[in-house]
Order: sequence, then structure tokens, then C-alpha cells
Amino acid sequence: MPIRSANGNYRALSLSSFFVLLVFALGSCQNNKEANESADQTAQDTAATFQNPLDVEFGDPYILDDGSGTYYMYGTGGGAVDGFSVYSSKDLVNWNYENQVYHGNTADSWNESAFWAPECYFFDGKYYLFYSANWKHNPTNEGENFHIGVAVADDPKGPFEDLQNKPLFEPGYPIIDANVFRDDDGKFYLYYSRACYKHPVESEVADWAKAEGLFDEIEESWVYGVELSPDFKSVIGEPVLLLRPPVKMDDANAEWESRSVTSGEVNRRWTEGSFTFKHQGTYYMMYSANFYAGENYAVGYSTATAPLGPYTKADNNPVLQKNVAEGGEVTGTGHNSVLFLEDQGKMYSVYHGRTQSTGEERVVFIDEMTIDANGKLEVAGPTTSPQPMIITDSK
Repeated sequence: MPIRSANGNYRALSLSSFFVLLVFALGSCQNNKEANESADQTAQDTAATFQNPLDVEFGDPYILDDGSGTYYMYGTGGGAVDGFSVYSSKDLVNWNYENQVYHGNTADSWNESAFWAPECYFFDGKYYLFYSANWKHNPTNEGENFHIGVAVADDPKGPFEDLQNKPLFEPGYPIIDANVFRDDDGKFYLYYSRACYKHPVESEVADWAKAEGLFDEIEESWVYGVELSPDFKSVIGEPVLLLRPPVKMDDANAEWESRSVTSGEVNRRWTEGSFTFKHQGTYYMMYSANFYAGENYAVGYSTATAPLGPYTKADNNPVLQKNVAEGGEVTGTGHNSVLFLEDQGKMYSVYHGRTQSTGEERVVFIDEMTIDANGKLEVAGPTTSPQPMIITDSK
């Protein structure tokens, strides 16, 4: 076989040289093929997984699934000024900022500040945004004057306008963290948290803190429930106390729910950020405890046989908490909501937390949640390692 030499003349290629070149060429092709296959596999593996936290700086995240194939996330902060913003996603991992969907603190609004914890629901063709904010009407000049508002829109991206230019109702104390549940009989229920403000409570934990010289008194927030009118403009009947921090030190939930106090962080114990749903005839109420801006913020749950209780706290609480003691980097896990993907038979806990890299900024996590045959609820988080993509066929 002739080949061309450097001086332009042709010379014969020996048979042995030819085979050497052939082997080299085949080996090079094989190496290239393996490299390409490895790159393709790496791309597939990357595409098939995601890692927490998501690229959304929200506190109190809530994801709406209205059946359109697009998911919408609402939360505290996220770039909103005196109101709330929304992000959208097809796969629950990659989120796009849309716009600010609600604007408060206007000349005509009933509210003026502290726009917190929005949750958006799709009922009968309309989108309803339940949220917390400070009421302008404050004749006694209270330091915390939180109330619950309801706004409505024709589109999940807004604009949302208040149903009425006043809070949903006046319970006589500041309230936050509205959560709505519609039962099988069509009745609606509102769950909320009474703020700690001016609510000192006697307990063995309070006695201990005073004896230790930490705090003279301990304020608490409690979760209440009440039936909600179908037009979302009022409540029906009187609110019922459903959850509160443990009174006794030997209560199974006293240790984890009191960490903000026992660590000397602050003189408050919280029961807030509740989320209620029904599973196989049992009502589950998830809730958060401890200081929302601290590392001990964590999630527990309770169960009942009726929407307004009585609720019994689980003995495997907390089901979601910081993981730094196990070598992780996540703290401040809390104020979760639950996303149900019925076509997959799965449910996910959506919550905020902090990492070493995000610092004090709250960011969104989403981890799978399960309930076993005995009714035991568990959250497989917080995770920061690669997890299987939640939705793989989004378009």
C-alpha cells in the first residue's frame, strides 16, 4: 500500500507497519467511543438527579399543583416588596421567577408590613391566596399586630386582590401561618398559629428557665383550628386549641420543642407553620417548633380522627431537623408544606432551611415523605446529596 512521504514521493508501506496503524486507529476509535458513552452516561445521570437546596430564596415555601402541568411556588421573601412573588416549574427542580403576584401596604390596603407565609389554593376556577400581615388598625399600638388576609385571582401568576379590605377575622390576639384544608364532605377548615407576643405560659420548662437564670418568663405560640365559610370571608364557630408546646419536662416532645429556650437563645416556644391533610381516614397535622431564624427550627406531626381534633403528637418527632451532628450542613429546617403527586403515589415535604454556603438566607428544600402501614410519618431529609429527579417526563 503506497503512502506519500515528506518530500512528496510515494513509497510502499510494509505489511507490518500497516497492521500497527490499523490497530492504533481501531484503538483510538474504541477509546473515543468509550469516552463519548461515558460523557453521555454522565449527562444522563446528571439529568436524572437533583440536589437540595433548590435555587429559590424563600421562607415558608408552598407549592400549588392546579393540574395544568405547571407548578407554582409561593413563599416569604423571594424578591417581593410588601407582598408575595411566585416561581413556576415543570419538574419541581428548575424554577423560574415570574413576578410579584400580590402588592400590599398601599394607600387602600388593610395591611402594612410583615407579609408572611402565603399559601395559594385552586378552588372552583379561582385562585385564593391566604397570608399573614400586620393590620394598619392598631389602636393600642401593639408591637405585633398580625392578622390573616385572603386575596383572589383568575391566574396563579396574579394579580391577586383582597376579597375584602380587612382581615379574615379578629380572634383578639395576633395570628400567622394560615393553612386551609377541605375535607371529604366539602367543609373548609382554617388552621393558624397564635403568635407568642404577650402570651407568657406557665410550664415546667418556664420554671426551669427561671431557676437557671435564663428567662423570667416564656411566651408561647399555639395552633388553632376553625371552620371556614365557603366564600372565605369569615369563620364559623369559635376557634379550637389544637396544639401547644409540652407543659411537662418529661413529655416525649418537650426536649426538641424547647431547644430555643434550653439553649438560651430566646424566651419563646413556638408551635407554628402547621399543615393539615388526610391519609387513609386519619388527619395529620405537621407543625414547626423553635425559633424560625435559629438552627433548632424543626418539624413534627400529630394525628387525629376529626379535623378539629383532639390531636396527639407522634412519638417519633421530630421528623425533620438539622443534620450537622451527623456531618451534614443543614440547619433551621421548618415551616413545611406537603405536595402530593397522586400519579406517582408519592408525597414530598417542601420546607426551608439554611446551609453553610447560604448563610442566614432561607432556601427551599424538597424531600420525599412516607407514611407506613402503621401510620408512621417520616421525611427522608434534609438531603444535599444527589436525589432522583421527581418528574422526568416534563415538557
